[in-house]
Amino acid sequence: MADLDDHKEGKDFGLGTPQRNVPFTLKGCGALDWGMQSRLARIFNPKSNRTVMLAFDHGYFQGPTTGLERIDLSLAPLFGETDVLMCTRGILRSVVPPATNKPVVLRASGGNSMLTELSHECVAVTIEDALRLNVSAVAAQVYIGSEYEHQSIGNVIKLVDAGSRYGIPVLAVTGVGKEMTRDARYFSLASRIAAEMGAQFVKTYFVEQGFEKVTASCPVPIVIAGGKKLPEQEALEMCFRAIDQGASGVDMGRNIFQSSAPLAMLKAVKRVVHDNMSAHEAYQFWLEEKQGEQP
Repeated sequence: MADLDDHKEGKDFGLGTPQRNVPFTLKGCGALDWGMQSRLARIFNPKSNRTVMLAFDHGYFQGPTTGLERIDLSLAPLFGETDVLMCTRGILRSVVPPATNKPVVLRASGGNSMLTELSHECVAVTIEDALRLNVSAVAAQVYIGSEYEHQSIGNVIKLVDAGSRYGIPVLAVTGVGKEMTRDARYFSLASRIAAEMGAQFVKTYFVEQGFEKVTASCPVPIVIAGGKKLPEQEALEMCFRAIDQGASGVDMGRNIFQSSAPLAMLKAVKRVVHDNMSAHEAYQFWLEEKQGEQP
């Protein structure tokens, strides 16, 4: 208990100065609860309102894909440089050191493999386990135009309802329906549906034509998926164009951990996302950093 004998009356009340409460200006989060905004502010840098997420959740349906055979050897050296970790709870508990102290977006959908219908997923993590793992958000795939479209949208809805009870945001990840054209019209449809269902942010793919319409028509932040492995310069160009056309960040996996210089690539991507570095400048930066990364 405070010592009442030395109690002094307050005197600095700032009379004449209105109280300030600086808002978090991330797209679409103005009406969210404090706890949910706080978690989103860990994912999205409040200075830039952007994020670089390191994705290594591929094993939940692909198994030990190239570059992810030993995450403790290939990915762990990158943890300190990324903004966010995107992974499953099995990998989080088994190979991510708790002292890493990075926000986690936890893969919360699953129940399939690359040998079966990918859209046939369920909610694979309870919100209570997400809380035990102290994650900043949970993620689920949504497959618009697929056989199990309704089920995947239902998974997102369940997570949004559970997350709303505990202040945990939901990332909806747009899968690609087999019968849908992979263009701005499709990704606008998928992203908008995910946001309408309550997802606080959306992960989708960059498209060459009309991507600015995808971001403009989605009322919450869009983070682009890195997709298949590209030459480093092309991957950085994709990052630059996506950010320039309204994306709030990137979630990259193969274009980082399958790079010939992964740590240098991650640093270069961060320069594009947070510092507005051009793709050409970032590629030159990668080449310079690569020299110091070679064994």
